[in-house]
Amino acid sequence: MKRSGIHPSAIVSAQARLGERVEIGPFAIVGDGCEIGDDCEIAARATLERDVKLGTAVKVGIGTVLGGAPQDLKYAGEHTTVEIGDGTVIREYSTVNRGTAQSFKTTVGSDCLLMSYVHLAHDCHIGNGVILANGVQLAGHVVIEDKATLSGLSAVHQFARIGRYSFIGGMSRVSKDIPPFLKAVGNPLKLYGLNSIGLQRNGFADDVLRELKRAYRLFFRSDLNVSQAMQRAESELEMFPEVRELISFVEASGRGVVI
Repeated sequence: MKRSGIHPSAIVSAQARLGERVEIGPFAIVGDGCEIGDDCEIAARATLERDVKLGTAVKVGIGTVLGGAPQDLKYAGEHTTVEIGDGTVIREYSTVNRGTAQSFKTTVGSDCLLMSYVHLAHDCHIGNGVILANGVQLAGHVVIEDKATLSGLSAVHQFARIGRYSFIGGMSRVSKDIPPFLKAVGNPLKLYGLNSIGLQRNGFADDVLRELKRAYRLFFRSDLNVSQAMQRAESELEMFPEVRELISFVEASGRGVVI
């Protein structure tokens, strides 16, 4: 293996596995059980404590700590991991804790951006293309689906779920589930319609956007309960897959959805 990019002051465990063209900066630490894919960059003073798996071309910023033990009193030392997907960028001073026996891992998908001072607690599962802006804080067991965006200084309650292509405004307190394709902001958090700009940028067709807006009005801006809204939706809406996804998310929500 080619290890020519390792700074002399870095500490790399003999039990770590490094791919090709890996760069490791001054005073960085790569601990036991870590696996680093090709073309990864580990910046100065970053720490991969143990059992961290990086895909290809992952960038880890200065002072970031990946693979720390979960901050959970139930954790009993079982073997758990952090897994980061290809092309993801994690900026300065972020922290990602390992999982617990609940899922045995904390995962971040491919092509994500975690800006500075982001924290992911144990058993969080982040999809592909997710953006977490500066200072976003996730409690344990949070699920964020593909292409969602969380703006700066937002905090997410444990076990909350955030749907695909949703957008959460800055300094929001997320204590319930956020359905896909919608935007929300505030403390207390409130929905503010469809994430129209984000959906348009990602190539959603006009007729799909139209039906998603109609679904939003039925479920969140009417006097109907979920069962009544479902009956109306089945008879009145064109059931594109995205509309089905929105409705199924609401039906399956464990914590209840923001309104």
